[in-house]
Amino acid sequence: MTDPTEFSKLRGATGLTIAELAPVLGFSARTLSRWENGTSIPRASTLKALSALSEGQLEPVWSSARFRFIDLFAGIGGFRLPFSRMGGRCVFTSEWNKYSQQTYLANFPGSAGHQMNGDITGIHESEIPEHDLLLAGFPCQPFSIAGVSKKNSMNRKHGFQDATQGTLFFDIARIIAYHRPKCFLLENVKNLASHDKGNTFKVICQTLEEDLGYKISFRVVDAKGYVPQHRERVFILGWRDDQKVSMEDIRFKASENGPRLDSVLHREDGSEVEDERFVGGDGRVLPKYTLTDKLWEYLQAYAEKHKSRGNGFGFGLVTPEDTARTLSARYFKDGSEILVAQKGKNPRRLTPRECARLMGFENPQESRFAIPVSDTQAYKQFGNAVVVPVIQEIALALRDALSEKSEQESPQGDLLLDVG
Repeated sequence: MTDPTEFSKLRGATGLTIAELAPVLGFSARTLSRWENGTSIPRASTLKALSALSEGQLEPVWSSARFRFIDLFAGIGGFRLPFSRMGGRCVFTSEWNKYSQQTYLANFPGSAGHQMNGDITGIHESEIPEHDLLLAGFPCQPFSIAGVSKKNSMNRKHGFQDATQGTLFFDIARIIAYHRPKCFLLENVKNLASHDKGNTFKVICQTLEEDLGYKISFRVVDAKGYVPQHRERVFILGWRDDQKVSMEDIRFKASENGPRLDSVLHREDGSEVEDERFVGGDGRVLPKYTLTDKLWEYLQAYAEKHKSRGNGFGFGLVTPEDTARTLSARYFKDGSEILVAQKGKNPRRLTPRECARLMGFENPQESRFAIPVSDTQAYKQFGNAVVVPVIQEIALALRDALSEKSEQESPQGDLLLDVG
């Protein structure tokens, strides 16, 4: 008989609480609590998947998929991680940046049965496997609406084939048009909705609803309820048939109840997880992350200059009790938006490890997410990424609807994780 304490040991090794692990394994927190205290024993398949997680694998081991998804503009896997944990299987990945590819492949070795694809603009939609869900945190290049009558007079195409041509959104549209996935989830910066006086967002919505025939909902979500960072992003959710879940249906954590920076900062009392790249043998963050006198003086002078002009430009100095500004891809330049105050010396930048935690790629005080690139590239990658716990909240809300099979769709089997 399985040792009833084994589940508790393995769960502890993952660093996840029962509440965090429940949606990953696909069981209720109540069931996990019974396994935890030994009143019930999980099956061997559950322990096998949990063991993989405890050994540092980011994705559970599934015997088959509840649903299939593709990961476009994949970055370093912020979309993939939650949806794979919810029972999905990634069948196609596209990311053009070679450094982001390095980080992605270091954390999802071999891309789980398919190759890493580069620039999506050079890939024909017929080369992409069938899928139930399309995920894309796409870069937004400017485009606007032009009159259909003018285009007709010039003998030019209109609708999404013209209005979005030359933008990366066009590549999403052409893939959706060809494959007709059950659902898609898109992410972009908050001001996408107001860009070009709202015309950009209008084109996107018209393309998805009128040209492609999907029912969509959208919502701006602040990640502050999940990570100690004020980070607002717009999410667009679309359904091919009935709108089973809308963005308004999803109950996100209130931003005022979110964690503080002390939950992601390196503990400098010698108890930090061994991570010699960022923390020295004395248990303290390496000196290279502390600003030089020259840079610190420059940032203070720059802030004072703009303050005297009535502008809000300047650095963001934070303590462990604070919530940070938005981490951006330019953080590698001077770290000015998030500077950690230090007693008796200049403030310091966050380390890339702290950025991984700030974006939710790993739990506080963990060192599980592989960072194989330079600090400069890592800062760019985390600054461009999605906040993983926010995506996990959406993935949890979509999981059951994505797992439903219509009469036209062949079932893909059950998860390796059987109910214990």
